[in-house]
Amino acid sequence: MKLIHTSDWHLGRSLYGRKRFDEFEQFLDWLLEVIRESQAQALLVSGDVFDTGTPSNRAQELYYRFLGQASRTGCRHVVITAGNHDSPTFLDAPKTMLRYQNVYVVGRIDEDPSNEALVLKDDKGRPELIVCAVPYLRDRDVRLAEAGESMDDKAQKMLAGIEEHYKRVCGAAKAVRDGLDQPVPIVAMGHLFTAGGRTDKEDGVRELYVGGLGQVRPEIFPEEIDYLALGHLHIPQKVRGRDHFRYPGSPLPMSFKESEQNKMVLEVEFAGTQPQVRELRTPCFRELRRIRGGHDELVQAVTNLKDQGSQAWLELEYTGETGAGILLDKVKSLIEGTGMEVVRTNDLTTALRILNRETPLETLNELSEEEVFTRRLEAGDVPDSQRKELMDAFKEILADLHERDARAE
Repeated sequence: MKLIHTSDWHLGRSLYGRKRFDEFEQFLDWLLEVIRESQAQALLVSGDVFDTGTPSNRAQELYYRFLGQASRTGCRHVVITAGNHDSPTFLDAPKTMLRYQNVYVVGRIDEDPSNEALVLKDDKGRPELIVCAVPYLRDRDVRLAEAGESMDDKAQKMLAGIEEHYKRVCGAAKAVRDGLDQPVPIVAMGHLFTAGGRTDKEDGVRELYVGGLGQVRPEIFPEEIDYLALGHLHIPQKVRGRDHFRYPGSPLPMSFKESEQNKMVLEVEFAGTQPQVRELRTPCFRELRRIRGGHDELVQAVTNLKDQGSQAWLELEYTGETGAGILLDKVKSLIEGTGMEVVRTNDLTTALRILNRETPLETLNELSEEEVFTRRLEAGDVPDSQRKELMDAFKEILADLHERDARAE
């Protein structure tokens, strides 16, 4: 049994106002070819298919075209679960129709968790894989709010709710497997933040959990799981060294910082119930280059890219002694007609002069919501004894706002 594991497509996401549909289309076409050449029997997409709960018509077109073509690659099953950026209602709407194409969509948790344990069968009708298709678990999905709860109480109840949900879904999967003539692999899906997970403030991952809820311990996952197919973190990684607990990361760089990462999807092949994981590097469909330096350094770097025939999008960080206006005119003249484009410019020199600071000025786009709130607490001289409670309350409000965005029709 062989499957492809991917996540965090974020179809429809732009980069500083630049549309990226060509890149998304090229990635999906490449993924179809990967499925075809590897002869994978299943594709698992662990959340954040779209970048918003109300994807554009173009993003939807790419999604449905891909699903229509996937069935012609030889892939027998496609399982898609919702992430925090997805609208559960939107994803679930066509699920009955898609089921006839062996596409299983799980946008929200089921009242009966055993219904999330999908038994996938081979071309002779024999079970070949059991998938615990768990979508992004929102606070209201796994715990009941009670008056007078502390933030720590909420955190512990949320974690206990996540653990209990996986226990019930995986328990149902194990019961099915125990009734078979021979064991088949059990794969669990999830869209969450595990303890020790690596992320970056520019990767677009919003910290939606409150207090300690961002630290889902890998020990909560039942031992019957043969492979854990996770999404949410954009950096490809194992979970605390477990080779069979994996994040493939986002297949395309969602920021200039992410362009420094190795982007991939994962091929998982089972010998019995034992998985072997192979990393398949995603091609670079649009080169993103972050260049930092003074006037001469930036001009030389851009000239070198031009000589190489690059068509990169550029982020320039200027650290020279004079203003960046003349430099920007020079760079635009250099790249005219090449396909290269300056997407973003940070004039760190002018910023330092304005604020008379020794460290570079950070723009609002470079800070997370929590960092902005922390700066405001510092500026207001809020006592340390009050900051944790205020930050927890702020995160709870953020989580509610982000969930409302995801539910928007």
